[in-house]
Amino acid sequence: MTQSLKAGQHQFRSGCSISRTLELFGDKWTLLVVRDLMWHGKHTFQELQRSDEHVPSNILSQRLRRLMDWGLLSRTPYQDRPVRYAYHLTGKGRSLEPVLLQVMAWGHENLDGGLYDPETGVSKS
Repeated sequence: MTQSLKAGQHQFRSGCSISRTLELFGDKWTLLVVRDLMWHGKHTFQELQRSDEHVPSNILSQRLRRLMDWGLLSRTPYQDRPVRYAYHLTGKGRSLEPVLLQVMAWGHENLDGGLYDPETGVSKS
């Protein structure tokens, strides 16, 4: 099992909390992977790869590893030959839900994006 990284174990480019957070989540894919794990019931590599955004497999592997390294994600084997894993958000990963809800609400209000209700599983335009 991978030991989760702490801020003191990673050499950040900046002391700014926003900059540090973006260093972890500021790419195109990471928060979309978190979204799919959190709200869309996707837990295997294949399910995550078939996301609406079609994340490339090499990028998905990197993002899953990064999320595990930071203690936001855990994985458990569900098949032995070949070994395949199911991915689940940890408590630390689930703590991103209010952030995702705020980002989504901002996009809905300012960019005419869809709004998803995690309680009902319904998307609204």
